Amino acid sequence: MATSYPDNPVSSGYTIGYAQEKGSFRVYICLSLAAVAALVWILRSSEVALAIAVAFGAVGYYFFPLVETGKARLGAGQYGIFIEGFGIIPWRAVKDIRLSTFAVRTLTINELHIELATTLPNALIADWRSLPWYRLLMKLPWSMTRDNVIRINLEPFASTPEQIRDALVRNRTHFGTAP
Repeated sequence: MATSYPDNPVSSGYTIGYAQEKGSFRVYICLSLAAVAALVWILRSSEVALAIAVAFGAVGYYFFPLVETGKARLGAGQYGIFIEGFGIIPWRAVKDIRLSTFAVRTLTINELHIELATTLPNALIADWRSLPWYRLLMKLPWSMTRDNVIRINLEPFASTPEQIRDALVRNRTHFGTAP
């Protein structure tokens, strides 16, 4: 289900955030275990407990954006595709939008692949890749390949992969150039 947010940086289009249940376990369990290990370190002065506390705290910190479900992470509108922590890609710079599904052992992973028609510096109309210092080590929804393809893992999002891809293609057809 698509959700529109009031602080949407892409006007009159589609936005999606992370699903409620996707990050809670990872974040809260890891931070709870970090707190218990830190308490053991304080009470017993154990370096092993300190290492465990730091490790679990780092994992909880990395996945913390998955708990922030009220924020738009991916969207599309008249100006192009919005990706949190990346920027806005205009429709003229998008060559192809496709859904890629592959299996890793027993998991099925769905990724959205956005192929750019031009180089990355020429493709962005708003570059938001420089993050605040406290967000540098947190999970981002995107990764970039060497062949100008932006990969977005669709597992933590609130809609199905097909709904997300269809909404982006529909917005591209409506606002931008037809595929």
